[in-house]
Amino acid sequence: MQFICILMNLNCFFWELAYIQFIFVGNLDALKHYIERQMIQELLKYFDPLNYIGLWLLLSFFIALMVSFSAFPAIFKVAEAKHLMDEPGDRSIHSVKTPTLGGIGIYLSLVVVITTIGALLDTKILLLLLGGLTILFFLGLKDDLLILSPRKKFFGQLLAAGLLIFFTDTRILGFSGLFSITIFPYWFSVVFTLFVYLLIINAYNLIDGVDGLAGTLALLASGVFTFIFLDIQDVSMSTLSVAIIGSLIPFLRLNFSKQNKIFMGDTGSMIIGFLIAFFVVRFIGHSQTHIDSEWRNSAPVMALAIVFFPLLDTLRIFLIRLVIHKKSPFSADQNHLHHRFLQIGFTHFQTTICIVLINLGLVASTYFCRNLDIHFQFILLLILGFLLYSLFFLWNWLTNNSSFSNVFKQMH
Repeated sequence: MQFICILMNLNCFFWELAYIQFIFVGNLDALKHYIERQMIQELLKYFDPLNYIGLWLLLSFFIALMVSFSAFPAIFKVAEAKHLMDEPGDRSIHSVKTPTLGGIGIYLSLVVVITTIGALLDTKILLLLLGGLTILFFLGLKDDLLILSPRKKFFGQLLAAGLLIFFTDTRILGFSGLFSITIFPYWFSVVFTLFVYLLIINAYNLIDGVDGLAGTLALLASGVFTFIFLDIQDVSMSTLSVAIIGSLIPFLRLNFSKQNKIFMGDTGSMIIGFLIAFFVVRFIGHSQTHIDSEWRNSAPVMALAIVFFPLLDTLRIFLIRLVIHKKSPFSADQNHLHHRFLQIGFTHFQTTICIVLINLGLVASTYFCRNLDIHFQFILLLILGFLLYSLFFLWNWLTNNSSFSNVFKQMH
């Protein structure tokens, strides 16, 4: 029906042009160009990506994939020529010099998607996202090449988050009844949303210590958010989340490689963390402003499930550094959960797969419980999350403890 309307409008348009040509016979080339331009404008006026969502998302994925795939060879050459490598050190878990500029390829692919097909979407919010991404890109790049103080990084993160909060009013309005909190005061909503941005951005930065971990968790989060945004018919965000998937696949192929390895660096981890944080805020905010949303009773818990491991590891590492070691929470060490997996014998790949599969299980369990009481969802998520991520270490402790090992031997 919409296509018929377009044809009817074009038919009327051509009759008008025929009349103009009849009255003003002269510059036929100019008239031809005018017709072509008006045809394109008329088609774009009635074009809705939601009507061709499969092809639209495939286009977004393909553009991001190709740009990312094409960018990394050039990034490798520049990194080798300019000696822009991460040197192995006491805290490093790699033994050779490795480029840390993987975030450049991710950033470029997202920029191309936003500035091309993004023109047919919510341009205001996409341009503000692009502004925030660019701020974090240059901060991360400087930190990868030189050293940037945590204070300056925090300021840049606040600026990027503030652009979206104040110019689009995209923020977390409340907890959907969790802890009996439905709506926050405006000032608290803004402060809490800023805190969420800072927490998730730095959480993804902190877990980037094992091959593929941050990238694969971001891949999982982007896939889940693609499903959610399609469900709520948010084409702009589903397009962007698919673009993230396309940009990450070429990176992960190299990040897992032993010969042509490249790291995401602070550039990539801050960009990815910023976008995942925005998806969290957008998802929760949408569920709270749409009464008929099926996620209204579960959005905060589902969002927590999606970013469960990064937040769990960040909370754990901050407690260890502040309470036990009495030092700065931003000082580097090897007390992260992914380091513990390596210490009990897991490889980098096994560590990443185990962590991601557990997080996927938490997302799935939360999804199937989304219609239950939100407090039950929250408690179940915490119990399952802490239990599943502790299971491997508990088993390792039991099998290595002499008394328990004797019991196991007798049983067998």
